Amino acid sequence: MPKIYLIDVTNRDGVQTAKLGLSKLEKTMINLYLNEMGVFQSEFGFPTTRHETNYLQANLELAEMGVLKPIRLEGWIRAIVEDVELSFKRVPGIRHLNLSISTSDQMINGKFHGKKTRDSIIGEMTDAVDAARKHGAESIGVNAEDASRTNIDFLVKFGLAAKAHGAMRLRYCDTLGYDNPFSIYESCKKLAENTSMPIEIHCHGDLGMAVANSIAGAKGALDGGQDSYINTTVNGIGERAGNADLIAVILALTKSKQFAEKYPLGNKIDLCRSWEIAKFTSYAFDVPIPINQPGVGANAFAHSSGIHADGVLKDPENYELYSYEDLGRGEPVKVETGREIITGQYSGISGFSHVMGQMDVKFKSREEANEVLELVRYANVESHKPLVEDELVFIAKYPQIAKKLLTMTPLE
Repeated sequence: MPKIYLIDVTNRDGVQTAKLGLSKLEKTMINLYLNEMGVFQSEFGFPTTRHETNYLQANLELAEMGVLKPIRLEGWIRAIVEDVELSFKRVPGIRHLNLSISTSDQMINGKFHGKKTRDSIIGEMTDAVDAARKHGAESIGVNAEDASRTNIDFLVKFGLAAKAHGAMRLRYCDTLGYDNPFSIYESCKKLAENTSMPIEIHCHGDLGMAVANSIAGAKGALDGGQDSYINTTVNGIGERAGNADLIAVILALTKSKQFAEKYPLGNKIDLCRSWEIAKFTSYAFDVPIPINQPGVGANAFAHSSGIHADGVLKDPENYELYSYEDLGRGEPVKVETGREIITGQYSGISGFSHVMGQMDVKFKSREEANEVLELVRYANVESHKPLVEDELVFIAKYPQIAKKLLTMTPLE
Protein backbone atom coordinates (compact mmCIF):
# COMPACT_ATOMS: atom_id res chain seq x y z
CA MET A 1 0.00 0.00 0.00
CA PRO A 2 1.41 3.44 -0.90
CA LYS A 3 2.17 5.65 2.10
CA ILE A 4 2.76 9.28 3.02
CA TYR A 5 6.09 10.59 4.31
CA LEU A 6 7.04 14.02 5.64
CA ILE A 7 9.99 16.06 4.41
CA ASP A 8 10.47 19.24 6.41
CA VAL A 9 12.09 22.14 4.57
CA THR A 10 12.31 24.71 7.38
CA ASN A 11 16.10 24.75 7.15
CA ARG A 12 15.97 25.44 3.41
CA ASP A 13 12.75 27.19 2.41
CA GLY A 14 11.98 28.57 5.87
CA VAL A 15 15.32 30.34 6.18
CA GLN A 16 14.82 31.92 2.75
CA THR A 17 11.94 33.93 4.17
CA ALA A 18 12.52 37.66 3.77
CA LYS A 19 13.68 39.41 6.96
CA LEU A 20 14.16 36.11 8.85
CA GLY A 21 16.96 33.64 9.46
CA LEU A 22 18.45 31.06 11.81
CA SER A 23 21.89 30.49 13.27
CA LYS A 24 23.61 27.21 12.43
CA LEU A 25 23.05 26.00 15.99
CA GLU A 26 19.34 26.81 15.71
CA LYS A 27 19.12 24.92 12.41
CA THR A 28 20.80 21.95 14.08
CA MET A 29 18.36 22.04 16.99
CA ILE A 30 15.44 21.97 14.54
CA ASN A 31 16.98 18.89 12.90
CA LEU A 32 17.20 17.25 16.31
CA TYR A 33 13.56 18.04 17.11
CA LEU A 34 12.43 16.79 13.69
CA ASN A 35 14.34 13.56 14.25
CA GLU A 36 12.76 13.04 17.66
CA MET A 37 9.35 13.73 16.14
CA GLY A 38 9.84 11.00 13.51
CA VAL A 39 9.96 13.19 10.38
CA PHE A 40 11.37 11.17 7.48
CA GLN A 41 13.74 13.77 6.04
CA SER A 42 15.04 17.28 6.64
CA GLU A 43 16.07 19.47 3.74
CA PHE A 44 18.85 20.74 5.92
CA GLY A 45 20.55 23.31 3.73
CA PHE A 46 22.48 24.38 0.67
CA PRO A 47 25.67 22.35 0.03
CA THR A 48 26.90 24.84 -2.59
CA THR A 49 26.82 27.75 -0.14
CA ARG A 50 30.15 28.31 1.59
CA HIS A 51 28.79 29.48 4.95
CA GLU A 52 26.69 26.29 5.21
CA THR A 53 29.65 23.92 4.76
CA ASN A 54 30.73 23.43 8.38
CA TYR A 55 27.11 23.23 9.55
CA LEU A 56 26.22 20.57 6.97
CA GLN A 57 29.32 18.52 7.74
CA ALA A 58 28.69 18.79 11.49
CA ASN A 59 25.12 17.54 11.07
CA LEU A 60 26.28 14.65 8.88
CA GLU A 61 28.75 13.83 11.65
CA LEU A 62 25.89 13.81 14.15
CA ALA A 63 24.13 11.35 11.86
CA GLU A 64 27.19 9.10 11.81
CA MET A 65 27.26 9.26 15.62
CA GLY A 66 23.64 8.10 15.70
CA VAL A 67 22.41 11.38 17.16
CA LEU A 68 20.56 12.41 13.99
CA LYS A 69 19.05 9.06 13.09
CA PRO A 70 16.89 7.76 11.48
CA ILE A 71 16.09 11.12 9.86
CA ARG A 72 17.67 11.63 6.44
CA LEU A 73 19.55 14.86 5.74
CA GLU A 74 19.12 16.15 2.20
CA GLY A 75 20.60 19.15 0.45
CA TRP A 76 18.94 21.44 -2.11
CA ILE A 77 20.77 22.58 -5.23
CA ARG A 78 20.01 23.78 -8.72
CA ALA A 79 19.69 21.01 -11.30
CA ILE A 80 22.95 21.82 -13.04
CA VAL A 81 26.16 19.81 -13.14
CA GLU A 82 28.20 22.68 -11.67
CA ASP A 83 26.11 22.66 -8.49
CA VAL A 84 26.45 18.89 -8.15
CA GLU A 85 30.22 19.08 -8.49
CA LEU A 86 30.50 21.95 -6.01
CA SER A 87 28.24 20.16 -3.52
CA PHE A 88 30.42 17.07 -3.36
CA LYS A 89 33.55 19.20 -3.25
CA ARG A 90 32.35 21.19 -0.25
CA VAL A 91 30.33 18.47 1.51
CA PRO A 92 31.83 15.13 0.39
CA GLY A 93 29.69 13.13 2.80
CA ILE A 94 26.33 14.29 1.46
CA ARG A 95 24.22 11.40 0.19
CA HIS A 96 20.74 12.82 -0.42
CA LEU A 97 19.99 15.64 -2.87
CA ASN A 98 17.06 17.47 -4.41
CA LEU A 99 17.85 19.04 -7.77
CA SER A 100 15.64 21.97 -8.77
CA ILE A 101 14.87 23.66 -12.08
CA SER A 102 11.97 25.79 -13.34
CA THR A 103 9.66 24.07 -15.81
CA SER A 104 6.77 26.41 -16.67
CA ASP A 105 6.50 28.44 -19.87
CA GLN A 106 6.18 31.51 -17.65
CA MET A 107 9.65 30.81 -16.21
CA ILE A 108 11.12 29.86 -19.59
CA ASN A 109 10.00 33.19 -21.02
CA GLY A 110 9.95 35.45 -17.98
CA LYS A 111 12.89 34.11 -15.96
CA PHE A 112 15.18 32.54 -18.56
CA HIS A 113 14.15 35.05 -21.26
CA GLY A 114 13.95 32.30 -23.84
CA LYS A 115 17.55 31.14 -23.28
CA LYS A 116 16.22 27.73 -22.25
CA THR A 117 13.71 25.44 -23.90
CA ARG A 118 11.72 22.53 -22.56
CA ASP A 119 14.25 20.15 -24.10
CA SER A 120 17.26 21.99 -22.68
CA ILE A 121 15.64 22.01 -19.23
CA ILE A 122 15.30 18.23 -19.36
CA GLY A 123 18.87 17.97 -20.65
CA GLU A 124 20.31 20.06 -17.81
CA MET A 125 18.29 18.13 -15.24
CA THR A 126 19.30 14.67 -16.50
CA ASP A 127 22.96 15.69 -16.75
CA ALA A 128 22.78 16.81 -13.11
CA VAL A 129 21.13 13.56 -12.05
CA ASP A 130 23.86 11.60 -13.85
CA ALA A 131 26.54 13.63 -12.05
CA ALA A 132 24.91 13.09 -8.65
CA ARG A 133 24.74 9.34 -9.24
CA LYS A 134 28.38 9.33 -10.34
CA HIS A 135 29.34 10.91 -7.01
CA GLY A 136 27.43 8.24 -5.07
CA ALA A 137 24.19 9.98 -4.14
CA GLU A 138 21.91 7.45 -2.46
CA SER A 139 18.68 9.31 -3.19
CA ILE A 140 17.91 11.98 -5.76
CA GLY A 141 14.75 14.00 -6.06
CA VAL A 142 14.09 16.29 -9.01
CA ASN A 143 12.11 19.47 -8.43
CA ALA A 144 9.82 20.96 -11.05
CA GLU A 145 9.68 24.55 -9.88
CA ASP A 146 6.39 26.24 -10.79
CA ALA A 147 4.90 22.84 -11.61
CA SER A 148 1.36 24.11 -11.02
CA ARG A 149 1.77 26.44 -14.01
CA THR A 150 3.56 23.83 -16.14
CA ASN A 151 1.91 21.83 -18.92
CA ILE A 152 1.05 18.46 -17.37
CA ASP A 153 2.21 16.44 -20.37
CA PHE A 154 5.59 18.15 -20.18
CA LEU A 155 5.77 17.35 -16.45
CA VAL A 156 5.19 13.67 -17.28
CA LYS A 157 7.98 13.83 -19.87
CA PHE A 158 10.22 15.61 -17.32
CA GLY A 159 9.51 12.95 -14.68
CA LEU A 160 10.07 10.02 -17.03
CA ALA A 161 13.42 11.46 -18.12
CA ALA A 162 14.45 11.93 -14.49
CA LYS A 163 13.43 8.38 -13.67
CA ALA A 164 15.33 6.94 -16.66
CA HIS A 165 18.50 8.56 -15.33
CA GLY A 166 18.03 7.28 -11.77
CA ALA A 167 16.03 9.92 -9.90
CA MET A 168 13.82 8.46 -7.17
CA ARG A 169 11.16 11.16 -6.66
CA LEU A 170 9.47 13.93 -8.61
CA ARG A 171 8.75 17.09 -6.61
CA TYR A 172 5.65 18.93 -7.74
CA CYS A 173 6.20 22.53 -6.65
CA ASP A 174 3.17 24.77 -6.30
CA THR A 175 5.66 27.60 -6.08
CA LEU A 176 3.16 30.45 -6.15
CA GLY A 177 0.34 28.73 -4.23
CA TYR A 178 -1.66 28.73 -7.47
CA ASP A 179 -3.28 25.30 -7.11
CA ASN A 180 -6.47 24.36 -5.32
CA PRO A 181 -7.23 20.96 -3.76
CA PHE A 182 -9.09 19.78 -6.85
CA SER A 183 -6.49 20.78 -9.44
CA ILE A 184 -3.50 19.48 -7.47
CA TYR A 185 -5.25 16.17 -6.86
CA GLU A 186 -5.70 15.65 -10.59
CA SER A 187 -2.15 16.71 -11.42
CA CYS A 188 -0.47 14.50 -8.82
CA LYS A 189 -2.66 11.52 -9.69
CA LYS A 190 -1.80 11.85 -13.37
CA LEU A 191 1.90 12.21 -12.60
CA ALA A 192 1.87 9.15 -10.35
CA GLU A 193 0.00 7.05 -12.89
CA ASN A 194 2.09 8.10 -15.89
CA THR A 195 5.57 8.19 -14.37
CA SER A 196 5.26 5.43 -11.74
CA MET A 197 7.37 7.66 -9.48
CA PRO A 198 6.72 8.73 -5.90
CA ILE A 199 5.42 12.31 -5.92
CA GLU A 200 6.79 14.92 -3.56
CA ILE A 201 4.44 17.83 -2.91
CA HIS A 202 5.65 21.35 -2.13
CA CYS A 203 2.93 23.92 -1.50
CA HIS A 204 2.88 27.62 -0.65
CA GLY A 205 0.11 29.59 1.04
CA ASP A 206 -0.41 32.55 -1.28
CA LEU A 207 -4.13 31.68 -1.51
CA GLY A 208 -4.33 30.19 1.98
CA MET A 209 -4.50 26.57 0.80
CA ALA A 210 -1.01 25.16 1.44
CA VAL A 211 -2.13 22.51 3.93
CA ALA A 212 -5.29 21.56 2.03
CA ASN A 213 -3.36 21.35 -1.24
CA SER A 214 -0.68 19.19 0.37
CA ILE A 215 -3.27 16.69 1.61
CA ALA A 216 -5.14 16.66 -1.71
CA GLY A 217 -1.91 16.25 -3.67
CA ALA A 218 -0.84 13.37 -1.46
CA LYS A 219 -4.21 11.71 -1.98
CA GLY A 220 -3.80 12.09 -5.73
CA ALA A 221 -0.37 10.46 -5.68
CA LEU A 222 -1.59 7.56 -3.55
CA ASP A 223 -4.70 7.08 -5.65
CA GLY A 224 -2.29 6.95 -8.59
CA GLY A 225 -0.49 4.06 -6.94
CA GLN A 226 2.62 5.83 -5.60
CA ASP A 227 4.06 6.98 -2.28
CA SER A 228 3.75 10.66 -1.49
CA TYR A 229 6.22 12.97 0.27
CA ILE A 230 4.72 16.16 1.71
CA ASN A 231 6.98 19.18 2.25
CA THR A 232 6.36 21.18 5.42
CA THR A 233 7.89 23.93 7.51
CA VAL A 234 7.53 24.41 11.26
CA ASN A 235 4.83 27.01 12.01
CA GLY A 236 4.33 27.42 8.26
CA ILE A 237 7.36 29.75 8.03
CA GLY A 238 8.29 30.29 4.39
CA GLU A 239 8.63 32.72 1.55
CA ARG A 240 5.81 35.27 1.11
CA ALA A 241 2.68 33.74 2.72
CA GLY A 242 4.55 30.67 3.92
CA ASN A 243 4.52 26.91 3.38
CA ALA A 244 2.37 24.05 4.60
CA ASP A 245 2.65 23.99 8.40
CA LEU A 246 4.20 20.77 9.75
CA ILE A 247 1.84 20.33 12.68
CA ALA A 248 -1.31 21.29 10.76
CA VAL A 249 -0.37 18.77 8.07
CA ILE A 250 0.15 16.02 10.64
CA LEU A 251 -3.16 16.83 12.30
CA ALA A 252 -4.94 16.80 8.94
CA LEU A 253 -3.36 13.47 7.98
CA THR A 254 -4.14 11.78 11.28
CA LYS A 255 -7.29 13.46 12.61
CA SER A 256 -9.40 14.47 9.61
CA LYS A 257 -12.49 12.49 8.71
CA GLN A 258 -11.68 8.95 7.47
CA PHE A 259 -8.37 10.02 5.92
CA ALA A 260 -5.87 8.04 8.02
CA GLU A 261 -7.86 4.83 7.59
CA LYS A 262 -7.17 4.84 3.86
CA TYR A 263 -3.97 6.87 3.56
CA PRO A 264 -1.45 5.83 6.23
CA LEU A 265 1.81 7.45 7.20
CA GLY A 266 4.96 5.59 6.25
CA ASN A 267 6.59 6.01 9.65
CA LYS A 268 5.45 6.75 13.18
CA ILE A 269 5.14 10.43 14.11
CA ASP A 270 5.36 11.51 17.75
CA LEU A 271 2.78 14.29 17.83
CA CYS A 272 3.67 14.99 21.47
CA ARG A 273 6.79 16.78 20.21
CA SER A 274 4.65 19.41 18.47
CA TRP A 275 4.61 22.04 21.19
CA GLU A 276 8.34 21.73 21.79
CA ILE A 277 9.37 22.25 18.16
CA ALA A 278 6.79 24.98 17.50
CA LYS A 279 7.85 26.92 20.58
CA PHE A 280 11.57 26.68 19.81
CA THR A 281 11.12 27.61 16.15
CA SER A 282 9.01 30.62 17.11
CA TYR A 283 11.77 31.74 19.49
CA ALA A 284 14.56 31.09 17.00
CA PHE A 285 12.89 33.01 14.16
CA ASP A 286 11.50 35.60 16.58
CA VAL A 287 8.07 35.15 15.00
CA PRO A 288 5.14 34.60 17.41
CA ILE A 289 2.91 31.58 16.87
CA PRO A 290 -0.44 32.91 15.59
CA ILE A 291 -3.10 32.78 18.29
CA ASN A 292 -5.31 30.59 16.07
CA GLN A 293 -2.57 28.23 14.83
CA PRO A 294 -3.90 24.63 14.73
CA GLY A 295 -2.75 22.65 17.73
CA VAL A 296 -0.16 25.05 19.09
CA GLY A 297 -1.82 28.50 19.00
CA ALA A 298 -2.71 30.15 22.30
CA ASN A 299 -6.42 29.78 21.54
CA ALA A 300 -6.28 26.24 20.14
CA PHE A 301 -7.83 24.90 23.37
CA ALA A 302 -9.32 28.09 24.82
CA HIS A 303 -13.09 28.33 25.42
CA SER A 304 -15.12 31.36 26.56
CA SER A 305 -18.58 30.90 25.08
CA GLY A 306 -20.93 29.59 27.76
CA ILE A 307 -22.23 26.80 25.57
CA HIS A 308 -18.73 25.72 24.54
CA ALA A 309 -17.27 25.95 28.04
CA ASP A 310 -20.14 23.93 29.48
CA GLY A 311 -19.80 21.31 26.76
CA VAL A 312 -16.03 20.92 27.00
CA LEU A 313 -16.17 20.62 30.80
CA LYS A 314 -18.70 17.81 30.48
CA ASP A 315 -16.70 16.02 27.79
CA PRO A 316 -13.70 17.59 25.97
CA GLU A 317 -14.66 15.76 22.78
CA ASN A 318 -17.77 17.90 22.55
CA TYR A 319 -15.69 20.85 21.33
CA GLU A 320 -12.14 19.53 20.88
CA LEU A 321 -11.19 17.27 17.97
CA TYR A 322 -7.99 16.21 19.72
CA SER A 323 -6.50 16.88 23.15
CA TYR A 324 -3.79 19.30 24.13
CA GLU A 325 -1.89 16.37 25.66
CA ASP A 326 -1.62 14.88 22.16
CA LEU A 327 0.58 17.83 21.19
CA GLY A 328 2.76 17.81 24.28
CA ARG A 329 0.96 20.72 25.91
CA GLY A 330 -0.39 21.11 29.43
CA GLU A 331 2.71 21.69 31.53
CA PRO A 332 2.80 25.08 33.28
CA VAL A 333 5.22 27.62 31.82
CA LYS A 334 7.62 29.03 34.39
CA VAL A 335 8.38 32.75 34.14
CA GLU A 336 11.16 34.11 36.36
CA THR A 337 10.14 37.32 38.10
CA GLY A 338 12.92 37.49 40.67
CA ARG A 339 16.69 37.17 40.35
CA GLU A 340 17.70 35.70 37.00
CA ILE A 341 21.16 34.71 35.79
CA ILE A 342 21.49 34.73 31.99
CA THR A 343 24.24 33.09 29.96
CA GLY A 344 25.49 35.14 27.05
CA GLN A 345 28.48 36.61 25.28
CA TYR A 346 29.71 38.38 28.42
CA SER A 347 28.98 35.65 30.97
CA GLY A 348 31.54 34.65 33.58
CA ILE A 349 32.30 31.17 34.85
CA SER A 350 30.42 31.53 38.15
CA GLY A 351 27.12 32.55 36.60
CA PHE A 352 27.52 29.99 33.83
CA SER A 353 28.24 27.16 36.28
CA HIS A 354 25.18 28.19 38.30
CA VAL A 355 22.91 28.05 35.23
CA MET A 356 24.30 24.71 34.04
CA GLY A 357 24.07 23.28 37.55
CA GLN A 358 20.35 24.00 37.57
CA MET A 359 20.11 21.68 34.55
CA ASP A 360 22.17 18.99 36.32
CA VAL A 361 25.06 19.51 33.89
CA LYS A 362 28.35 18.96 35.67
CA PHE A 363 31.84 19.53 34.33
CA LYS A 364 34.90 17.41 35.06
CA SER A 365 37.10 20.45 35.54
CA ARG A 366 37.13 24.23 35.45
CA GLU A 367 38.97 24.01 32.13
CA GLU A 368 36.12 21.99 30.59
CA ALA A 369 33.57 24.46 31.92
CA ASN A 370 35.55 27.36 30.43
CA GLU A 371 35.71 25.62 27.05
CA VAL A 372 31.94 25.14 26.95
CA LEU A 373 31.35 28.69 28.21
CA GLU A 374 33.45 30.07 25.35
CA LEU A 375 31.31 28.16 22.85
CA VAL A 376 28.14 29.44 24.54
CA ARG A 377 29.46 33.00 24.23
CA TYR A 378 30.01 32.59 20.50
CA ALA A 379 26.61 30.94 20.05
CA ASN A 380 25.02 33.93 21.76
CA VAL A 381 26.91 36.34 19.52
CA GLU A 382 25.64 34.48 16.46
CA SER A 383 21.98 34.22 17.51
CA HIS A 384 21.72 37.60 19.30
CA LYS A 385 19.50 36.05 21.95
CA PRO A 386 19.92 33.97 25.14
CA LEU A 387 20.25 30.26 24.44
CA VAL A 388 17.45 27.95 25.56
CA GLU A 389 18.12 25.01 27.84
CA ASP A 390 18.28 22.44 25.02
CA GLU A 391 20.92 24.51 23.20
CA LEU A 392 23.06 24.79 26.33
CA VAL A 393 22.83 21.06 26.98
CA PHE A 394 23.69 20.30 23.35
CA ILE A 395 26.84 22.45 23.47
CA ALA A 396 27.92 20.84 26.75
CA LYS A 397 27.32 17.36 25.35
CA TYR A 398 28.84 17.88 21.90
CA PRO A 399 31.41 20.70 22.21
CA GLN A 400 33.41 19.66 19.14
CA ILE A 401 30.29 19.62 16.99
CA ALA A 402 29.25 22.99 18.42
CA LYS A 403 32.67 24.39 17.53
CA LYS A 404 32.12 23.43 13.89
CA LEU A 405 28.64 24.96 13.89
CA LEU A 406 30.06 28.25 15.12
CA THR A 407 32.95 28.32 12.64
CA MET A 408 32.71 29.93 9.22
CA THR A 409 35.40 30.65 6.66
CA PRO A 410 34.38 33.68 4.57
CA LEU A 411 37.13 33.27 1.95
CA GLU A 412 38.89 30.16 0.70
